[in-house]
Amino acid sequence: MFFIVDLLLMLIHLTGSILSAVLNTVFRPRLKCVKGELCLITGAGGALGRLFALEFAKEGARLVLWDCNTSANEDTGALARELGAQVHTYTVDLAQRQTIYDTADRVRREVGHVSILVNNAGVVAGRRLLDCPDELLERTLLVNCHALFWMTKAFLPQMKSMSHGHIVTVASALGLFSTACVEDYCASKFGAVGFHESLTHELQAEKQDGIKTTLVCPYIVDTGMFAGCEIRQELRSLIPPLEPLYTVQQSMQAILTEQQMICIPRIMYIPFLTRALLPWEANVATYRFMGGDKCMLPFIKNTEQKMSNGLVTQK
Repeated sequence: MFFIVDLLLMLIHLTGSILSAVLNTVFRPRLKCVKGELCLITGAGGALGRLFALEFAKEGARLVLWDCNTSANEDTGALARELGAQVHTYTVDLAQRQTIYDTADRVRREVGHVSILVNNAGVVAGRRLLDCPDELLERTLLVNCHALFWMTKAFLPQMKSMSHGHIVTVASALGLFSTACVEDYCASKFGAVGFHESLTHELQAEKQDGIKTTLVCPYIVDTGMFAGCEIRQELRSLIPPLEPLYTVQQSMQAILTEQQMICIPRIMYIPFLTRALLPWEANVATYRFMGGDKCMLPFIKNTEQKMSNGLVTQK
């Protein structure tokens, strides 16, 4: 009897969730106010991190900016202050667990409790697996995946104590489906997606309704991180690299409407679904047709040339 009741309730909830998603797609949902909230953004010195900082500054949030590049981070801080935001900058290497915990303690002492955490920082080795030093592979996993655990352990307890918070994970479409020659990046982003989804389930199971989560999975963004990456020429106009500002604006829309997941652009939902529904061989045939098996080779060659010319320094 209880099973039948639970089944009916689940079906009602499922139907309601689908209808709500459809309505939110058709009608513009209400945006929440983040004025006065303390928002911490990692990778704030990079292209996406800087744009996130400026968008949150426009919304009236107070900012805590983390990056391993002091100069770039300070530049972001200066731009955000021009918009009237209160900004605190910290130089942090997210590959160092204890540095994260120590800096988090400093933030709590010097600024206050973080209520919005944007885990945006990301790196990629840009080398073929057998040619890549282990240190670079490890760094990709540490920054893109392990740091999510440490950041969450550092700031989630305060969110729970206030029953209020929002955790944003900027992952990648390559955390939903993979491509060749970037094993470190795909593994780290699959890990990021798995971490985020499990954390979301845990918060819901604990009935932590005041703590929201948003998973952001964009296609390749034109920040220079994957410079040279190209799919099949005839399809490039259909799925071009994303403009950074567009990516952040779509992400902000999802965050401010408390949307739990967003793929950018929406066409990225298709390979995510086909990966689960179609046979492996069918996915491989589609993947090769689109040039996905070779799309990263120009990027890797470009990275190797920069390294040989001394234009890229590995951290």
